[in-house]
Amino acid sequence: MKLHDYQLRPLCDAVRRQQLDSLGQLDSGDLSGSSRRWAKTFLKHVTHAWLSAETERKKDTWIGLVFGLKGRLHFEAITQPWLREATKAWALDDVPRRRGPTATGTVQRQINAVARLSESLRLNRSDSGADLRLLTREDITLFLNRLRYLRERGEIAASRHCEDARACRRLLSRMRTLGLTQRGQILHGLADDFCLREGDIPDDPEDTEAGRDLPLEVMRQICAHLDMIADTQNRTAIELLIDTGRRPGEIAKLPWDCLDKDGDGQPVLIYDNHKALRNGRRLPISENTAALIVTQQQRTRARFPHTPSKDLRLLPSVVTNPHGTKPMAHNTIGDQHRAWVTSLPEILVPTMVEIHGERVTKMLPFDKSKVVLYAYRHTYAQRHADAGTPVDVLKVLMDHRELGTTQRYYRIGQERRREAVDRVTTMQFDRHGKRVWRTAKALLDSEHARRAIGEVAVPYGVCTEPSNVAAGGHDCPVRFRCVGCGHFRTDISYLPDLEAYLADLLRNRERLAAFAHADGWARDEAMPSDEEITRVRRLVRRLKEDLDDLTDDDRLKIQEAVTLVRHSRQVVSLGMPRIRQPLPDVRPERSA
Repeated sequence: MKLHDYQLRPLCDAVRRQQLDSLGQLDSGDLSGSSRRWAKTFLKHVTHAWLSAETERKKDTWIGLVFGLKGRLHFEAITQPWLREATKAWALDDVPRRRGPTATGTVQRQINAVARLSESLRLNRSDSGADLRLLTREDITLFLNRLRYLRERGEIAASRHCEDARACRRLLSRMRTLGLTQRGQILHGLADDFCLREGDIPDDPEDTEAGRDLPLEVMRQICAHLDMIADTQNRTAIELLIDTGRRPGEIAKLPWDCLDKDGDGQPVLIYDNHKALRNGRRLPISENTAALIVTQQQRTRARFPHTPSKDLRLLPSVVTNPHGTKPMAHNTIGDQHRAWVTSLPEILVPTMVEIHGERVTKMLPFDKSKVVLYAYRHTYAQRHADAGTPVDVLKVLMDHRELGTTQRYYRIGQERRREAVDRVTTMQFDRHGKRVWRTAKALLDSEHARRAIGEVAVPYGVCTEPSNVAAGGHDCPVRFRCVGCGHFRTDISYLPDLEAYLADLLRNRERLAAFAHADGWARDEAMPSDEEITRVRRLVRRLKEDLDDLTDDDRLKIQEAVTLVRHSRQVVSLGMPRIRQPLPDVRPERSA
C-alpha cells in the first residue's frame, strides 16, 4: 500500500503527543476520520508483519492474510476441543489449495458444516460430545436427522442440507487420511463407524438443476442494446464474457497477446484460470470474437505504444496506469454493467400464468437483478448443452476438473429429454419381455403425453392402470408385485435396478431357506416365489439381448439416453422390509 508522508504525519504526531510505549496503545479519538483510517490500516499491516501460519493455527480465529486469503476463518462455533483441532488440521492442509476472491468463503462453509455436527453432538449427548471414544454411528444418524429437521423448519435451504452433509463426509474422511486417528493424534480412539456414507447424502434439490442461465429471449434483447454502452472498452469486456463464458476476473486480466491459432488455423483464446491455478488455458473461439479482440488490441496499443507486449493488458485500467500494465478491475466491469442493465427498457419474456383456471402465455417483465456477469457463464454452458455438446467436451470448454461441476451449470432441455425418451421407449417391454412397440413415429406424441399424465412411477418401471395413475401409485391391489401385472412397463433404463432386484431375490431366498427359527407359514410368506424370480430373470435377459443386437454407435447413444432419463426420473422403492442382519443395540442398558 502506498503511504505518503502527509498521511502518516498525524499518526506520528499523535504517538509523540501521547508518549506511547507501543503503537497498539494508540488512542485515535483526537484524529480526523481519514487519519483514523490510515492509522488503522498502518497498524493492521504492522501487526500482520509479526504473524505466521504457526502462530495463527493455535487460534480459534485465523487472519486469512497469513494464508494468502482475504477476511478471517472462524472456528469458535465448534465447541468440542478434539473436533475443533481436527478441523484446524484439515484447514491447514486445505487452504494452500485455495485461491481466488471466494476461497475464504468456500473454506468457511465447510467449517460451518462441521459446526452443525458439533451442535448436534452438543444437543444429543449428555457429555456434549466431549469424549470422542463414546461416539458411534447413532450420533451420525442423529446429525442427519437434525439436518432434515432444520430443513423442514426452513432454517436451512435444501441445497445447504446437501452441501453440509457432503462437506462433513468429506472432512471426516480427510481427517482420517491425514493420520489424525493414529495413536497419539487428535482423533485417536474415534470409532470407524463415526462417518457419513455415500447413501447418507441426500439428493440435490431439483431447483438447482436449472442453474442461472438467461433465457434466449433475454439474451437477444441484451445483445440488441449493446450499443447503449458508452465506454468502448467496457463493452468489449461484456461481449467477451457473453461469447466465451469465462469468469469476469479471467476476462479482466487478459494479457494483450491473448489471441493465438490452433493447428487448423482457427482462433484460440489464451487465458489464466485463476480460481484453479491453471494458467495458459486455450479456448476455441469464433472468428467474430477474434475480430473483437484484434480491434481491442489496436486500441490498447495506440494508447500505450512503448509498453512491451508481454507486459501490456488487453483491457488496461484507466486509473493510475501510465504504462498499461495494470488490468481493469472486474468490479469496475460489474458496476458499469449493472448501470447499463438498469437503464435498459423492460425485458419482456413469454411466461406461463394461470387466469381463471386456464394456463395462458403472457409477456411479462424479466427480473433484471438476475442479469449479472456470472450469468453469462451459465448461459454459455446452457447454449452448448442445448446444441448437443457432449458433457465431457463441455467440461473441457468450461475448464472444470470434475464432471459434476459442469453438470451443475446447465439444465437438460426439453428437446434433449424428448430425444432421450424416444430412444429409451423404443426398447420398452411388458411383464413377459415382449416389445411393446417399435419406433412408429405416430406413437411418439401419445407416448410423451402418456409419460406426462397417463402413467405413474413404480418399482423397476411404470404403471398404466388408470385408477392407480389417478391415485399417484397408491391404489394397486397387487402392490409390490408389479412384474406380475399386465399394466406394468419397463425399459432399458431400468436394467441396473432389475439386476439388483434379481440378486436381492436370490440372496433372500438362500437366507430364508437356511433360517430355522420361523414357522413354516411365515417363511413361505416371505420366500420369493419361483415365478417372480423367473419373470425378473427373463426381463433382464430380454433387455440385455436387445441391447447386444445394437451397433456400437447405437449402443452408445442408448447409454447416453439412459443416463439422461435416469438423472431426471423419480425413484420409487418397494417400501417393504428386507432380510438382513439385525443391527447391534448401541444402548444395551435400555429395557425391552
